[in-house]
Amino acid sequence: MNTEHLNRLAGQIREHAAEIFSEVVALRRDIHLHPELSYEEVKTTALITDYLVGLGITPEPPLLETGVVAMIRGKHKSSKGKVVALRADIDALPLNEENLHGFCSLESGKMHACGHDMHTAMLLGAAKILSKMKDELAGDVLLIFQPAEEKAPGGAKPFLDAGLFKKFNPSVIIGQHCFPNVETGKVALCKGSFMAATDELYFTVTGQGGHASAPQKAADPVLAAAHIITAVQYLVSRVVPPHEPAVVSIASIHGGNAPNVIPRQVTMSGTMRTMNEDVRSLVQEKLRQTVSHVAQGLGVEAEVEIRKGYPVLFNDLAVTDFAELFCTEYLGMENVLKSEPIMTAEDFAYYLQECPGTFWQIGTGAIQHEKSNTLHSPTFNPEERALEIGSGLFAYAALRILQFV
Repeated sequence: MNTEHLNRLAGQIREHAAEIFSEVVALRRDIHLHPELSYEEVKTTALITDYLVGLGITPEPPLLETGVVAMIRGKHKSSKGKVVALRADIDALPLNEENLHGFCSLESGKMHACGHDMHTAMLLGAAKILSKMKDELAGDVLLIFQPAEEKAPGGAKPFLDAGLFKKFNPSVIIGQHCFPNVETGKVALCKGSFMAATDELYFTVTGQGGHASAPQKAADPVLAAAHIITAVQYLVSRVVPPHEPAVVSIASIHGGNAPNVIPRQVTMSGTMRTMNEDVRSLVQEKLRQTVSHVAQGLGVEAEVEIRKGYPVLFNDLAVTDFAELFCTEYLGMENVLKSEPIMTAEDFAYYLQECPGTFWQIGTGAIQHEKSNTLHSPTFNPEERALEIGSGLFAYAALRILQFV
């Protein structure tokens, strides 16, 4: 396809995105006002369904109790068998919002603090743009509004287990996530391992309680817990190869309720992040051994539970190269950045295990980034101008990928 036609196509989508901007903002604010936690997104599912039906797009039969899947059928003669998937997540977080704008959450203890309201509105905007441009589609576009990204096991794997990809067989899948440390108007892409595998760690240390004045008559689980916390830190520095990113953090510890009583039991929890499945398995094994040995040496018992979370999010190299090209076409070279791998996790990783694709950061921040404007913060406040950019970029990505696959 020649440059002139691509410029015309990009310009046409930009115009559509600008025309529907206020509508997409209204959608985002409606979702933001009424956040729903993972697996509870009933009203959000209804809002998405009603909007798509209003565009003449009939949602597919539900795969799960919440979430929506729908297909935009291209009219191009060569469309048979070619499908690109676009995904947005729809759930909120268990937080009380502390912003002061006029559309703060109306639900106590619930807030869209990770941008999923933005993602959902962007994909709805892209759906409206693409519904006007079916003649340009060299294939079909699968819209995935996924529940429960924030709570393991997430919504992606249950969607896949329910037959999502077996039924629709996409050739490529694309996702985007709000990032306040990336300036609005820009995107950042990363080839290969982009986000970490995540595992939750739970420890129960059991000893013999007693009077704090006679520790020799007790088996102190507090002391053992302290040694365990110190010991597991060696895993990253002495077990993991220096060139492999890894994090082990103990984030909570609970035990005892009096200054003169050695408790019987202490519980701890934490997280482990790795960028390599072999390293992940190695650290899990060594962690269990370390905790067991420390506990045995101090005369207590320790149980370790590792709840396996999302896998490494690996962006397909060829798809990410092509994404860099079409993002540049749509946004301009100066607005397409390269991202370093990050240790956050995303269940989009499950889709990428089954289908080539890429997941990028879409900027929602200002040049002078506010420290309080961070993901999972009660003051997270993305710039809404990103809705216009994200809607248009989603639509342009679908059109360009269908020409490519």
